[in-house]
Amino acid sequence: MNFLCIFALALLFSTLSASSSSSDISQLFETWCKEHGKTYTSQEERSRRLKVFEDNNDFVTQHNKGNSSYTLALNAFADLTHHEFKSSRLGLSAAPLNPDNRNLKITGAVSDIPASIDWRKKGAVTNVKDQGSCGACWSFSATGAIEGINKIVTGSLVSLSEQELIECDKSFNDGCGGGLMDYAFQFVINNHGIDEEEDYPYRARDGTCNKEKMKRRVVTIDKYVDLPENEKQLLQAVAAQPVSVGICGSERAFQMYSKDMGQKMEWITGL
Repeated sequence: MNFLCIFALALLFSTLSASSSSSDISQLFETWCKEHGKTYTSQEERSRRLKVFEDNNDFVTQHNKGNSSYTLALNAFADLTHHEFKSSRLGLSAAPLNPDNRNLKITGAVSDIPASIDWRKKGAVTNVKDQGSCGACWSFSATGAIEGINKIVTGSLVSLSEQELIECDKSFNDGCGGGLMDYAFQFVINNHGIDEEEDYPYRARDGTCNKEKMKRRVVTIDKYVDLPENEKQLLQAVAAQPVSVGICGSERAFQMYSKDMGQKMEWITGL
C-alpha cells in the first residue's frame, strides 16, 4: 500500500472549479496551465497532458455531483495520471522501526488538554514545503516534527534539511524511493543532529551524501515515541508539540482532494 505524509501542516492546494463541458476543456486547461506555471517540452506531451487533464476533470465533475463528505477540484496534480501521482508523491513505508516504542505512554490527564491549539500561531511550524516529484514525504514529516519540538525547547524555529535525510539516511530509508519517519528520527539521534535547510537545501532528487554538511549538527533529538492507535494519546501528544503523521493517500480522490465537509473521509482507510 502506498502512503502520503502530512506533518501537522495544512495541505494547501490552488484549485480551479471543474467543468463538465468538453467544448470548454481546452480553455480550462490553458487557464489551469497559466495558474500553475505548467509548460511542456513538446506539443505531443502537451496533447497527452490535456487528455489526462480531461479525464481528471470528468472524475472531479462526477464526484462532486454525488453526496460525498468532501469535494474535489483541479489542483496542481490535475495533469498527472493516478499512477504517476502515486509513483512520484507517495513513499511511506508501513513497518515501524521499533514496535516496542508503541508501549510507551504519554502521561497527563485528558482534561488538561486545551480545547484547541494551533502550533502555527505559536511559531512552531515552518512555511509549507513542496516535496516535488520525489517520494520523500517521510523526510518532510520527520523534519516538521523536529522543527516543532526544537522551537518549543529552544525558542528558535529552524527549517531543517530533508535533503540530508534523503542522501545520508541509507541504512533503511531509500530517499525518493520511500522511507519511514522512525528511521529518520533514529538517523538524527545516531548522527547527533541534522543540518539546516539553508545550508543543505532540498533538490527533490537522490544524490550523494555530503559528509561535511552531515557533521553540521544544528538541531538534535534524544528520542522519539510511536503513538498507539488511541485518540486520547494523540490529543495529549498534539497538545504538547507538533507530531509526525502519515495517512493513506493511495485512493484517486486524494490526488484531487479540495476540502471536506467536516466529516470523516471514507477513503482514508489506514495509517
